[in-house]
Amino acid sequence: MKLVPLTLAALLAAAQALAQQGQPGAHFIESWDADMDGIVTVEEATARRGDVFAMFDMNEDGLLDAEEYVLFDETRALDMENNGGHGQGAMMRVSEGMTLPFNDVDADGAVSLEEFLARVTTWIAGMDRDGDGVITTADFGPNRG
Repeated sequence: MKLVPLTLAALLAAAQALAQQGQPGAHFIESWDADMDGIVTVEEATARRGDVFAMFDMNEDGLLDAEEYVLFDETRALDMENNGGHGQGAMMRVSEGMTLPFNDVDADGAVSLEEFLARVTTWIAGMDRDGDGVITTADFGPNRG
């Protein structure tokens, strides 16, 4: 049995605390930075995406199908709502990088674990404003001109 509601409640509680800090990207860094050094690497993102996939693969068939993606999308939307919205720039790319269309590489209407993990590098690159290959809070906030 999956512990999605309990896990979701814990994530949302942590998210609300971070949102109060007001640092753009703090919620993402807190959620995805496994070693808590303020930097999200491709390796950390890959491991975390594997965890996220397992959390939402309710029937444990190795796919996130359309029905499971509804719960995934609702959970992500609630998380974003509780953390200041999608915003612009990197936060929008965070959200887009988790969607069914972004991850369904073979366009069969479901996302396999392999597809989900294969998109990590592209997802990180889309958020990485300074091109250093990692994500920090510097990659969030207003675009610099």
